Amino acid sequence: MKGVVFNILEEVVEKNHGAEAWDELLDAANVGGTYTSLGSYPDTDMLALVQAASAHLGITPAELLHRFGRDAMPILKERYPALFNAHPNSRSFILSVNSIIHPEVLKLYPGAICPHFQMKENADGTLDMTYSSQRHLIDLAQGFILGAADVFGERATVERFPPGSGKENVLRVKWQ
Repeated sequence: MKGVVFNILEEVVEKNHGAEAWDELLDAANVGGTYTSLGSYPDTDMLALVQAASAHLGITPAELLHRFGRDAMPILKERYPALFNAHPNSRSFILSVNSIIHPEVLKLYPGAICPHFQMKENADGTLDMTYSSQRHLIDLAQGFILGAADVFGERATVERFPPGSGKENVLRVKWQ
């Protein structure tokens, strides 16, 4: 996983829980903690941080990833405004994830492993996004979607389909 993700996690933790919380989280997760934005680090470091933080906060790892994705989006907009400024709304931004955003991420961070989304716009105005990634971080993707709506001053909901439905990897986005 690219160091920039760890850097943003650190910023979110410090913003929400104070500067010392990051060091406490690193200790609880038993990871090194020196992450440079262009570096690549084992996925196990992120998983250890997620487990430690979710245990400390008393929430599931899925909820923690959801919150992190949502809280990370304003930071991403601040760091990479050009990726956001080209879009009038979160729907346009989200629809560009495969064709514009992830290719730009790969230019900035060669070797990054980005998920892929198959998009389907429905007649009722909802958007179905089928998530595909070797990392299985659909909860993070859900948080990013809601964070994008927040950044654009919009309200959205993301529906998850139950296990066994055949749509476990589909996120249905509805704008209000």
